Amino acid sequence: MIVVTNLSIHFSGNYIFEGVSFKINNNDKIGLVGKNGAGKTTLMRILKGELSPENGEIAHPKDLTIGYLPQEIKLRSDRTIIEETLRIFKEELALQKAIDTLNKKLSGRDDYGSESYHELVQKLAEATERFELLDGSRIEVKAKKVLRGLGFMPEDVLKPMKEFGGGWQMRVEIAKILLQKPDLIMLDEPTNHLDIQSIQWLENYLKEYPGAVMIISHDRTFLDNITTRTIEVANGKIYDYKGCFTEYETMRRQRVEIETAAFNNQQKQIAQIERFIERFRYKATKARQVQSKIKMLEKMDKEEIDKIDESSICFRFPHTIPTGKVVLEASSIKKSYGDEEVLDDISFFINRGERIAFIGRNGEGKTTLSRIIVGDLDYEGELKYGHNVKTGYFAQNQDELLDPKKTVFQTLDDVAVGDVRKQIRNILGGFLFSGEDVNKKVKVLSGGEKSRLAIAKMLLSPANFLVLDEPTNHLDMRSKDILKNALLQFKGTIIVVSHDRDFLDGLTNKIFEFKNKRVREYLGDVYDYLESRQLDKFDDLEIFEANKIKSLKQPVTGHSQGKTEWENRKKAESELRKLQNKIFRSEDKIEELEKELKTLEVQMSDPANNPDVTNSSEVFDKYNNLKQELNLEEKNWERLNHELEDKKNRL
Repeated sequence: MIVVTNLSIHFSGNYIFEGVSFKINNNDKIGLVGKNGAGKTTLMRILKGELSPENGEIAHPKDLTIGYLPQEIKLRSDRTIIEETLRIFKEELALQKAIDTLNKKLSGRDDYGSESYHELVQKLAEATERFELLDGSRIEVKAKKVLRGLGFMPEDVLKPMKEFGGGWQMRVEIAKILLQKPDLIMLDEPTNHLDIQSIQWLENYLKEYPGAVMIISHDRTFLDNITTRTIEVANGKIYDYKGCFTEYETMRRQRVEIETAAFNNQQKQIAQIERFIERFRYKATKARQVQSKIKMLEKMDKEEIDKIDESSICFRFPHTIPTGKVVLEASSIKKSYGDEEVLDDISFFINRGERIAFIGRNGEGKTTLSRIIVGDLDYEGELKYGHNVKTGYFAQNQDELLDPKKTVFQTLDDVAVGDVRKQIRNILGGFLFSGEDVNKKVKVLSGGEKSRLAIAKMLLSPANFLVLDEPTNHLDMRSKDILKNALLQFKGTIIVVSHDRDFLDGLTNKIFEFKNKRVREYLGDVYDYLESRQLDKFDDLEIFEANKIKSLKQPVTGHSQGKTEWENRKKAESELRKLQNKIFRSEDKIEELEKELKTLEVQMSDPANNPDVTNSSEVFDKYNNLKQELNLEEKNWERLNHELEDKKNRL
């Protein structure tokens, strides 16, 4: 599909790529990996056509379509979510407008026998036929289905774009790309804008996507679940591996071992040749042999090693005095921003040693509750801290709170006290700031460097209760692994707000799910939680009840509930599960109908090889019946989702 040959480009005199060649096939699922600054984003921009290489060639079909999501994009739109999303259906919308105009013209005329009237009828017929071929009547249903998968509620799509934050607006851009169904989808760090449920939905969508996909991501699980091929960008070169990220790591180490052995053997050979040259350089009888050896060295292709960068954050949290058994007790916590209520009557206990993950859709209150806990926001209700609790807080925008005018060293020196000041350079070295790096101004640091510095700053204030809001943003995979290992050694209590499943796996032992202004508790780690959510798909409630696991949903509350309230809640949850099952069955039916329609469309588009099909009126009747059935089922799916949301809001 795309063939890249001898691609070269450089910035500031240094080659980002030099003589790079590779091919992207029709159904490839590619993970594009490499250190920050290696050129991954640059490569995507070249493939998209936003940058031109200095040398080399990129060959592809003229009608090739590419959907590209950059890491950051400035979006300004006065449209609603659905209006902005539907903009990508340019031809369908233009045809709909033309059909409406033609119908209006025809309704005001009675010269049925005139030539101009017949011309209008012909134009209407052609526009209608093209509109049906493009499936124009279903564009809104398609858009709502994708937006729903990316986390938008049915009522959200009618709201203006400007009411939503940057992360939600980026989801609209992802939806637009998916709905265009390009030949190649390129996504640069898409999980930065998604919660866990939306990430899983996108994973499933991309795995089954019929075109090619290329992804840049620091989310190991996301890459492993989608990609079947990994392209590494390193030292201006391309290394191509057949496998997902985890498989790539194994194969890369094997390749480096082979390169190292070849390099060492060549170095021994070079040393022997150089010893011969030195020994016989001034002997006339050996002059010819010496010159031959010198030419041999000059012509020799030197072996190179692509060394694996093992430098990563290396630190341990300082020891602090232990807390009492109860670290925090919350009673009837409420929080509103103006008329918008975010949290309503939240009550819970946090005990010493618990490791809790805050999970939920963006905007459901995870960061708000985190800020309330650390005393950064006012609220209604009551918080009681236990004995000896000392809180450490890493904010989601912690890197933005650093003083851009200070140097790296000054940033830590200003908060360090006592003997810790003598260890600042050692601490910075553990966070990959060495040599002249410590004298850099904060304003020139990359996102990853700022995050590392912010974590180091938090480290200087010993704490036994950590509240971490998206601590892995901008960190590469090795640094995330080291941070996770350090947190596993931490002896205190932890709250982590994160959507990175690989980071949370094994780190937390309890989940707080934020939904509809409330919080529910799940025992276990992130995969126990995800497994319990999948149980909602079982048709038989008895099976669900018989296979209760430790992560059964419980409302987070410090107060017992009455029997009547408990029974009502169970009944409501049962109704929700039954309704959810209907939605799943509806989605399966829609998928089945779409496949049948696709099969017929392929056959009808190739009459030469399918004469029996294209000459049969029964096939066309079946096609039209399937389209009608699909349209009805999609309306049913939309109705069920509205009903589900209504019930959830009343729960």
